Amino acid sequence: MDEQDVTEVASAIAPKLTDWLTHNSDLLVQYGVNILSAIVILFIGNIIVKKIGNSVAKMLEKKQMDQAVVDFVSSLVRYVLFVIVLIAALGRVGVETASVVAVIGAAGLAIGLALQGSLANFAAGVLIVAFRPFKSGDYVEIAGVAGSVESIQIFQTVLTTPDNKMIVVPNGGVIGGPIVNYSRHATRRIDHVIGVSYGSDLKKTKEVISKVLAADSRILQTPAPTIGVVALADSSVNFVVRPWVKTEAYWDVYFDSLQAIKEALDAEGIEIPFPQMDVHMNKVEA
Repeated sequence: MDEQDVTEVASAIAPKLTDWLTHNSDLLVQYGVNILSAIVILFIGNIIVKKIGNSVAKMLEKKQMDQAVVDFVSSLVRYVLFVIVLIAALGRVGVETASVVAVIGAAGLAIGLALQGSLANFAAGVLIVAFRPFKSGDYVEIAGVAGSVESIQIFQTVLTTPDNKMIVVPNGGVIGGPIVNYSRHATRRIDHVIGVSYGSDLKKTKEVISKVLAADSRILQTPAPTIGVVALADSSVNFVVRPWVKTEAYWDVYFDSLQAIKEALDAEGIEIPFPQMDVHMNKVEA
């Protein structure tokens, strides 16, 4: 098509286009206003949604809620409110909002059937946030794994192990099994089992262990440590040693007290035996 043909086509279309614009100018203006209104609704609505989300976060922080819970709830509020703003904007440009809601509902049902596991994890996440069996930073044992809680997300909980490995646990698995929270209470009990030889003075052994525990200022006096004979084993008389400490000092005191007890018993000549077996041989006369 050369320049002359283009000119002829343009000349033929121009009158029709001018006539259509003349008869539909009001409609175009209305559409333009509606589109501009929709853009304004999205712009202002987004600002309001962010402010409401931030307000919710600040309110939860004032109540000293865990940061993981604050992030979870504020994000959920933002998503829900933005969907409402989007539906309002679509309604402004002439889209039937009832149809949009119906489509969203149908899509949600279809997605829900396809992603039942994900929805179960989401529901479990809501339960974790609501009942707060643990918070960020707690050392917990959940779904057969243990670690410090790094974050509680919509579908999963993230743990960090003591050797710095990340473990992602689906929230459904968290709620579906036992939850052991080692950080919830301010104090914890250390459990040692110390074996001494059968020839040892048991009263003296108990006194030595008591002195070791009393010398450590990190060990609480209330409740008092428990020291007593718990078993007459094959090669040793076993003492149970159970001092109480503040939760944050648990492992330091655990290692230090075990070493101090061993050194104190050695200093007093109290033997800690290793497993042994006595073999008796009888001579049979021919």
